[in-house]
Amino acid sequence: MIHLTPADREKISSAIAAAEAKSNGEIVAVTTPISDAYHDVALHWALVPLFAVLAWAAWAPTALTWWYDFLFGGWRPDPTMSELLTLLMFLAALKFTVALLILKWMPLRLALTPPATKHRRVRRRAITVFKAAAERRTAGRTGILIYLSIAERRAEIVADEAILKVTDDHTWGEAMTVLIEGVRDGRPADGIVAAIERVGVVLAEQFPRSAGDTNEIPDALIEL
Repeated sequence: MIHLTPADREKISSAIAAAEAKSNGEIVAVTTPISDAYHDVALHWALVPLFAVLAWAAWAPTALTWWYDFLFGGWRPDPTMSELLTLLMFLAALKFTVALLILKWMPLRLALTPPATKHRRVRRRAITVFKAAAERRTAGRTGILIYLSIAERRAEIVADEAILKVTDDHTWGEAMTVLIEGVRDGRPADGIVAAIERVGVVLAEQFPRSAGDTNEIPDALIEL
């Protein structure tokens, strides 16, 4: 996991202050180790071995009898249907439980999570954070959130009402690119600073700083 140093935090805060000095916009930078626990992904994958056991028993029912004799062998009568089904239930539950325990290892769980699912979860968390940290907290509705989820190596930019009227998703493409590149290269602070600088350019063009502008949101990096 990538960590930010005090120097990194200071660098990011200075970048926010410099960008805001040229516009009425307010930039909020947020980082989080991970945006979701992905428990449902682990559950879905754990069902695979469970159903595999059921399919195996349906395809080769005599194998289930062999395993029963192997586990409880000896001078015993042939197992009843109830005993075989009980063994099948035990094996299915065992496979399911072992798979869940293995999937507690987050790197594996993330590797098995579809990219589209990661994108949706990161986006949803970014919007939730934006509503709490920046939405409607500025007089001109000019707040913007730069959100970085490190484990997924994904970022989101969420803007307030006034900014949305003069921008679209393509506006922030370059900022998103430099941010993700910084994270992939192991330089998250540099990526965040570069993204802030590019967002600041857009804000300065669309919302140049007025004489009465005040700092409505603190410039410090928020770490969740």
